[in-house]
Amino acid sequence: MKENQSSYRQIIKATSLFGGVQVFNIIISIIKSKIIAVLLGPSGMGIAGLLTSTIGLVGTITNFGLRTSAVKDIAAANESQDSNRVSKIATIFRRLVWITGVLGAIVTIIFSPWLSEFAFDNRDYSIAFIWLSITLLFNQLTSGQNVLLQGMRKLKDLAKANMIGSSLGLLVTTPLYYFYDIDGIVPAIILSSILSLLIAYFFANKIKIKKIKVTIQDTLQEGNEMLKMGFILSISGLITQAAAYGVRIFVSNTGSIEDVGLYNAGFAIIGTYVGLVFAAMATDYYPRLSGVADNNYKANKLINQQAEICVLILAPILSVFLIFINWIIIILYSTKFIPINDMIHWAALGMYFKSVSWAIGFILFAKGASKTFFWSELIASFYLFLFNIIGYKYFGLKGLGISFLIGYIIVLFQIYYIAKYKYSFSFNTEFYKIFGIQFLLGLLSFMVIKYLPTPLAYYVGIPFIFISTYFSYKELDKRIGIKQLLTKYLKR
Repeated sequence: MKENQSSYRQIIKATSLFGGVQVFNIIISIIKSKIIAVLLGPSGMGIAGLLTSTIGLVGTITNFGLRTSAVKDIAAANESQDSNRVSKIATIFRRLVWITGVLGAIVTIIFSPWLSEFAFDNRDYSIAFIWLSITLLFNQLTSGQNVLLQGMRKLKDLAKANMIGSSLGLLVTTPLYYFYDIDGIVPAIILSSILSLLIAYFFANKIKIKKIKVTIQDTLQEGNEMLKMGFILSISGLITQAAAYGVRIFVSNTGSIEDVGLYNAGFAIIGTYVGLVFAAMATDYYPRLSGVADNNYKANKLINQQAEICVLILAPILSVFLIFINWIIIILYSTKFIPINDMIHWAALGMYFKSVSWAIGFILFAKGASKTFFWSELIASFYLFLFNIIGYKYFGLKGLGISFLIGYIIVLFQIYYIAKYKYSFSFNTEFYKIFGIQFLLGLLSFMVIKYLPTPLAYYVGIPFIFISTYFSYKELDKRIGIKQLLTKYLKR
C-alpha cells in the first residue's frame, strides 16, 4: 500500500511541478492568443498557424527525433555517476544538435518557394520562410539544452527556463503585432526563438560538465543509437505532422484561411490548454516507465496508475469546457471565434480516450519498440487524416471535432491491443470504474449543453462539474492522502 501511495505521489509531484509551469505558460499563451485574435483576427491567426506548422514540419524531418531519443542516453549516463561518460554523451549530443539544426535551416532556405506554394498556394511567403529558417537552428539548440536539463534531472531549472522564456517572448512580441500587424508575425517568431535559446543556455550552463576530447569516430559510434531510434521517431513525427498539416491545407483550399485560423484556435484550446496534463506528466513518466520496462508486471502497474491520475485530473477540466466553452472562447479569443463551439464539444469527448491512449503509448518508447511505434503511428495517422477530411467536407468545423472523437476511440483500441499482445497489458478494475464514471459525467455534460437552452443548461450542467470534481478528489485522496499531506503542510 505504501509503495503504491509513493508511486502515486511521485506522479502527482511531477505533475504539480510541470503542471504549474504549464498553467503559467498557458496563461501566457492565452494572453498571446487573445492579442493575436484581437489585433490580427482569424486571417492573421491562420497565417501564423500555417507558418509555424510548416516550420514545425521541416523541423520534424530534420531533427531526427533527438529530443526524445537522447533523454534516455543522457539519463542513463547520469545514473551511472561516471563523469567521463556523462561528458562524452553530452558532447556527442551537442554536436548532433548543431548538425541537425544547421540541416533544418539549409533545407528551409532551399525549399522556401515550394514551402510557400504548398502552404499558401502562392510564392508570396518565400522570403518569410527564408527568414524563419534560422529558427530551425535556434529551436534545435534550445531543445538540446532542455534535453540536457531533463536527462540530468534538473527539473526545477527546466521549469524556470520554460516560464521565463514564455514571459519574455510575450513582452517582446506584443509590440510587433501592435505596430506591424501581420508583418510582425515573422519577426515575432524569430525573436521568441532567440530568447528561448538564450535562457535555455543560461540554465544548462549551470550544469558542471568537464570538457573531454571526443573524436569523430566516437561521435559516430555513440551517436549511432541516438540517431537510429531518433530517425524512426522523426519519421513517425513527420507522418503525424504531415497529417495535421495536410488537414490545414485541405481546410485552407476547400474552405478559407479564416477556417484554418478557427481550426488552430479550437485545437489550441483542446491540445494546449486541456492537454497541459500530458506535458506535465511526460517529463517524469517516460524515464520512470523506462526504468521498469523490463518487468511487464511493474510496467503495467505504472501505466494503470498513470492512466488513472490522468483521467482524474483531466475529467473535471473537460466538464468545465463542455459546459462553459462558449464563454471560454470569448474570454480566450473573441466573439469572432464562436464557430468553433461545436468542434470543441466533440473534441472534448475525444480527449477522454486520447488521455488513456497516451498513457499506454509510452510503453513502446520505454521498451525501445521503435518499429512497432512507427507502424502504429503510420496507421493511426492515416485514418485520423481520412476522418478529418471526411468530417470537414460534410460537416465543416464541427466535423473535425467528430472525427477527433471517433479517431481517438480507435487509437485507444489499437494501442491497447498492441500492448496487450506484446507485453500482456490489461486495465485493472479501478481504472474501468474511474474512466466509466468520469466519461459518463462528461457525456451528460455534453448532452445538457447540446439539448437544453441557456441559461437552463448552465444550472443543470454545473452539478455535473461538482460531482466530477468531488469524485476526482475522493479518488486522489485514497491514492495519495490529500488530507494527510495538507495536515503536514499546515503544521509546518
